[in-house]
Amino acid sequence: MHSVTPWLAVIGIGENGLDGLNSAALRLIAGAELLVGGDRHLDKIPASLATGERLRWAKPFDAAIQALLSRRGMPVAVLASGDPMEYGVGATLARHVPPEEMIVLPQPGAFSQAAATLGWPLQELKRLTVHGRPMDRVALHLAPGQRLLILSENGDTPQALARWLHDRDWGLSTITVLEHLGGPEARMFTACASDFPDRRFADLNTIAVQCSPATPARILPRLAGLPDGTFHHDGQLTKRVVRAATLASLAPMPGELLWDVGAGCGSIGIEWMRGAEGAAAIAIERSADRCRLIALNAAELGVPDLAIIEGQAAEHLDGLPPPDAIFIGGGLESALVETLWDLLKPGGRLVANAVTVEGEAVLFATHARFGGELTRIALSHAENLASHHLWRSSVPVTQLATHKPTQARRA
Repeated sequence: MHSVTPWLAVIGIGENGLDGLNSAALRLIAGAELLVGGDRHLDKIPASLATGERLRWAKPFDAAIQALLSRRGMPVAVLASGDPMEYGVGATLARHVPPEEMIVLPQPGAFSQAAATLGWPLQELKRLTVHGRPMDRVALHLAPGQRLLILSENGDTPQALARWLHDRDWGLSTITVLEHLGGPEARMFTACASDFPDRRFADLNTIAVQCSPATPARILPRLAGLPDGTFHHDGQLTKRVVRAATLASLAPMPGELLWDVGAGCGSIGIEWMRGAEGAAAIAIERSADRCRLIALNAAELGVPDLAIIEGQAAEHLDGLPPPDAIFIGGGLESALVETLWDLLKPGGRLVANAVTVEGEAVLFATHARFGGELTRIALSHAENLASHHLWRSSVPVTQLATHKPTQARRA
């Protein structure tokens, strides 16, 4: 088997420009027939060093990627900020180019430089980006004493983040803005989120946040079973204890996909995404009003990337990525369960809850076909009665949890 010579070089470049590049990086840039990068990166490379064609990133970004890929086999160099594999273009290109065709030469990234400047151990930090991503993602990581490093969208991001924190009762948090890290124009500014000035910073900035809540701030765990009052809902809500038991049966794992069918206010899909890094979910709900509640809850609880499909589940399943797990919270019918079972990945989990006799009948029939575990969850809560207390029973919930075999069962 012959080795493949990499044709694509992805080179990290810092604010110190050529001075920070080693001889290998300089040779790859000089030998490139096509040099790709943003204006700031390309302007650091003199024409005397790189004589080949230049391609500047432009929107739509996918078009530039395709132009780059059309040169496959020819020497191409891509310039990126710091570490190209940390929220950088290197990670994007790795989805299109096999690793054996690509070489990456990183520089210290913005996170490493910020941590070094502040004296914050990297392994104790949460590293995020709001560059091209919703700021509501930050909500997932708010916790007293938590330290965050955040890549900015532009020079307006620090002030926008300060307002966002203040509006969510985290205005006591300390914000430090680090501009032009690693270069001669490097500078740092620190202020409390609630007292943050109305000013613009350099577009190239990284934000450090030391989280500190004000008294009314909601402090929410990542474990399943958030208080019912956490969610906006119209009554269609899987209650806290049942929700915790349901998520335990679904067993979210990092990077897995859940279909939340008959999603109601979205509580199951939202807690699935909160509970495992990189987990994704698709909420399918026929009510337009409930879809709006799902979007509101997802944004407030730090998972704005939750996908929402409005309509009957059976009409919207074609073309969806196959799920690792499925939860059926509403619209429980035998035909739908059969369809969902067929679409579930081998080894995947299917969990369904029912409160009606008709729904239970579907669960019993499904259990007879596919096996699994049937559980009845019956809860009682103490209520005041004059100077005494009594137990008030909730409607029992019947739950089926089953796994799809990784291969066909033997006869």
